[in-house]
Amino acid sequence: MKKLLIIAATLSLAACSKVNVENYEKIKIGMDKSEVEVFLGSADNCVEKTLHTNCVWGDDAKNIEIILVSNKVTLFTKKGLANN
Repeated sequence: MKKLLIIAATLSLAACSKVNVENYEKIKIGMDKSEVEVFLGSADNCVEKTLHTNCVWGDDAKNIEIILVSNKVTLFTKKGLANN
């Protein structure tokens, strides 16, 4: 029974993922990071470089990656989403 609950919870979380095509299409060049976080939540990983920051929502198989300069979206890509 416990294993069944864990599996159901995992599937439920996967179905509710904010890393999806609908949210990817909301991203626009020039948006603030805080605007993106409204619909994607906090990034799973951000790495600050010399002139920009790379942030990733999701994992290696399915993700949205955004490059920010001065906290503004300058480039964004998707991997593993339906309309890839």
